[in-house]
Amino acid sequence: MKYKRILLKLSGESLMGDKQYGIDNEVVKQYAEDIKAVHAEGLEIAIVIGGGNIFRGLSAEKSGMDRAQADYMGMLATVINSMALQDALEKVGLKTRLLTAIKMEQICEPFIRRRAVRHLEKGRVVIFGAGTGNPYFTTDSAAALRAIEIKADVVLKGTRVDGIYTADPEKDKTATKYSEISFKEVYAKGLNVMDMTAFTLCEENELPIIVFDMNKTGNFMKIANGEEIGTLVR
Repeated sequence: MKYKRILLKLSGESLMGDKQYGIDNEVVKQYAEDIKAVHAEGLEIAIVIGGGNIFRGLSAEKSGMDRAQADYMGMLATVINSMALQDALEKVGLKTRLLTAIKMEQICEPFIRRRAVRHLEKGRVVIFGAGTGNPYFTTDSAAALRAIEIKADVVLKGTRVDGIYTADPEKDKTATKYSEISFKEVYAKGLNVMDMTAFTLCEENELPIIVFDMNKTGNFMKIANGEEIGTLVR
């Protein structure tokens, strides 16, 4: 395996599958099987999931809701997604721990960095919920922050597209994919990889990012094996 410890970032929208909102159990099951296969090779896996399939703070703000209140609601949505993935992972035989930035003692542990690292060392899949615990920060920022805190080797951003393109491939058929690109090039070209806070955190801490299609079975394993899948930012 190319990596020892990875942070997998999943978007909330990816959990919808073909639905308009909510959670598609078949997608979650596929993710669980892919994660199990990679974990079986000895990798330590931490996961951050967005909440956009349930609630988006930015969208609520545009409709008149207080931004901080809306962001906290979005954090709770990420916990719902985290619990769904935790259930799926445990159904395929993995030991998991859900740690959240907002205390919810009845359903999860509070985030403590040393505890999170210890869980990983013991072979448990660790899921980080509730973002950073602060409004005005996205789950991309939470993923970058947690990856740095646990000293992950790489951030794997699983999306519905197979990498970073010169333009949106769903809208522009002439868009071409980058196999590798530098942080500075992403800035210069104005490409949308992560929000600026998350992206800057990764750059400053020399933490590479790989953007790939998580919905294609086997891609996660290919990346873990060092195959050139998706787009590498470093």
